[in-house]
Amino acid sequence: MKGVLVGKTVVAAVIARTLADEGKRVAVFKPAVTGLDEFAAGGRKGSTAGDLLAHPLGLAADHELLRSAAGSKQGDEEIAPYRYGPPMSPHLAAEEAGETIDPKRLLDAARAAADRADALVCEGVGGLLVPLGPTYLVRDLATDLGLPLVIAASPGLGTINHTLLTIEAARSAGLNVAAVVITPWPGQPSTIEESNRETIARLGAVRVETLRQLELADHALWPPLAL
Repeated sequence: MKGVLVGKTVVAAVIARTLADEGKRVAVFKPAVTGLDEFAAGGRKGSTAGDLLAHPLGLAADHELLRSAAGSKQGDEEIAPYRYGPPMSPHLAAEEAGETIDPKRLLDAARAAADRADALVCEGVGGLLVPLGPTYLVRDLATDLGLPLVIAASPGLGTINHTLLTIEAARSAGLNVAAVVITPWPGQPSTIEESNRETIARLGAVRVETLRQLELADHALWPPLAL
């Protein structure tokens, strides 16, 4: 079975790929990666661009995928300063590892990556209100970085409420919501899915784009996502 991409990782990767295809030097960043235990034990965990973690479905770890999509030479530490095996919230994964995620370390790493590139694409961890530390949320990091926000949303039932709540949480913190990207968008969307897209755009007063499910391995087949 070939790996396929869905959700916010694919949105961030396609944005990075689009910018790279425009000739920009793209840096990528993710504050923490969890769930690396899901990858095969034989996978390599090196810090160079050529070292890929192995997964039984042929998937790539989030930071590996972002690096590949951007054509970046960044090492693991530069992309994701904190990386954990268990699939859990980053604050709990850090606690289980006997450490605390340091906001200053995150900001320093993200800004250093941005200084060496024309564009920085930062993927969050979970939703905006996911804690990175005891009192520091993903939303706090987004606010500190001051980047435009792109929200990845699902197409099906329930997405209107989830997406509008995220937009509200973002704007209440002063964040600029540049767009919502609904993914994976089906080739033949249902009446509900079409209505979800229209309703989010209208009630959220936001640009809404769609992105189909993508094959992991072939960047050349990915559609552009210019925002």
